[in-house]
Amino acid sequence: MTVVDISLQGLAAGRYRVTIREFGDVKHGAASTGRVWARTGRGELQSAIVDTPCGVLGDVEVGANGQGGIFLDANFQVWEVIGRALVVSRHERPLDAPLGNDEHTVVGVIARSAGIWDNDKTVCSCTGKTLWEEREHEVRQKGML
Repeated sequence: MTVVDISLQGLAAGRYRVTIREFGDVKHGAASTGRVWARTGRGELQSAIVDTPCGVLGDVEVGANGQGGIFLDANFQVWEVIGRALVVSRHERPLDAPLGNDEHTVVGVIARSAGIWDNDKTVCSCTGKTLWEEREHEVRQKGML
């Protein structure tokens, strides 16, 4: 079972679509991430957009405060999406339309990481602080801790 928890903040109010794309290539922003990811029964990419490819995670309503989120059970295994791009874009864009790079499109690459707050790598040899200790004040200000 793959559970996806998406929390957005800092976006203009409106309805956004969250998709996983074919490629993790963000060299040209969202424009270089390819089509919405879909697969056949053998795990290969489908050649055309289907009614609801597994790369369509859902819609998020962002309120006037710039925040929104969804929590869902996804139709894929985590290992299938590592290295692919995750794109959040305005809902009115058709699924098969090429993505542009604009102020209403956010893109990142899906990666494995340690559990939350478990990344204890030392980032400052002079103080010996870990990544989370170094950023604790910033994280607290944003309400993440």
